[in-house]
Amino acid sequence: MGVIHKIGRRKTAVARVYVSEGTGQITVNKKEFTTYFPTATLQYKVLQPLTLTDNVENFDIKVNVYGGGSTGQAEAVRMAIARAMCEIEVEHRSVLKPEGLLTRDPRMVERKKFGQKGARKRFQFSKR
Repeated sequence: MGVIHKIGRRKTAVARVYVSEGTGQITVNKKEFTTYFPTATLQYKVLQPLTLTDNVENFDIKVNVYGGGSTGQAEAVRMAIARAMCEIEVEHRSVLKPEGLLTRDPRMVERKKFGQKGARKRFQFSKR
């Protein structure tokens, strides 16, 4: 099979995933993924495409992820793994697409505007 390389993004987080045949070991930035993503919800998000396609113990996954926060990084990893599962077998697409794992979430932080306190918030207005 060889190594499959895919990229996933969410907000400002970018995840590069390298999938190869193995025993189900996942390393994120040279750490075990359970130590990198300590909460159960983040671990669930990372494993979601693997559990939906019944491939939890079939592939070794190496992940390089940077930018954003922990939730954005976990969702970027999830998207990259889902894209890799679709390349491994085309039938996985029909399982992953309805769950929304192949759709890039376009929501980003709105930029701060000049003359204002934030993106939407204004400085306090004084009439007199």
